[in-house]
Amino acid sequence: MAREYDLSNRKGNLHMNPILIIEDEKDIADLVEYHLKQSGFSVLKALDGPSGMELAKKNRPSLVILDLMLPGMDGKDICRALKFNFLTQSIPILMLTAKSEEVDRVIGFELGADDYVTKPFSPRELVLRVKAILRRKEAPDEGEKSIQVGDLLIDIDRHQVSVKKKLISLTSTEFKLLVELITNKGRVQTRERLLDKVWGYTYEGYARTVDTHIRRLREKLGPLGNLIETIRGVGYRFREENE
Repeated sequence: MAREYDLSNRKGNLHMNPILIIEDEKDIADLVEYHLKQSGFSVLKALDGPSGMELAKKNRPSLVILDLMLPGMDGKDICRALKFNFLTQSIPILMLTAKSEEVDRVIGFELGADDYVTKPFSPRELVLRVKAILRRKEAPDEGEKSIQVGDLLIDIDRHQVSVKKKLISLTSTEFKLLVELITNKGRVQTRERLLDKVWGYTYEGYARTVDTHIRRLREKLGPLGNLIETIRGVGYRFREENE
C-alpha cells in the first residue's frame, strides 16, 4: 500500500528526506503528492495506518502529512507512536482533519502534532504550511545561544529545554513558540503576531491553534508554566523575572 518517489534535481529540496503522506483517500493523497512534487519535494505515500507507520520508521521523513481517520491504525495512534519514539519524535506532523473534528485536532496537538489543515483544503495553502513547518525546523536561530530564566534553560543550538536541570520534550513548534515569548518577555504578544512569527501565516480562524499550543507548553513547563500569562482579549506575555 506504499509507494516511493524520488525527484530528479529540482528546486533545491533534494537534500531533505521525503515527505510522507498517510491518507486513505487515494484522490486526496494523489492531489497532495502532485502539488508537493511540483514544489520540488520527494514523496512517500501510504494508504493505510500500518503501512504509513512502517514507512515513517524506515525512512525518517522530513515531515508527515497525516489523516486522522485511517484503516488499520488511526492517525492519533500514529502520532502518539511517532512522538514517543526517540528516533522519530522530532519529525514534524501536519494533520488533515474534517471541520467537525475540533476535539481530534486538540488531541493531535496534545500528542505533539505541529499544525493542521481542514478538509476540504487548498493544495496551495497546504504546501505553504509544509514549507513554513520545515522552515521552523531547519532555520538556524540567530543571536543568543542559550537563554535562562530562573530554573528554565533553553539551549538554542541543541534545541533543548530543561526545567530544574531536567530535559523536557518539545515539538519544533512548541520550541519556537517558547523562544518567541521569552525573547519578548514583558511584552504582550497577540495571537495574530504569534501565528505570523511562529507558524508563518495569519489566516483567520486559527487563533485557537495558538491557545492549544500555549496550554500544552504550560503543561510541559510544569511549575514554570505560570510564567506565560494570558492577557484577556489580546494574547500572551512571558513575565519579567522581577514581577
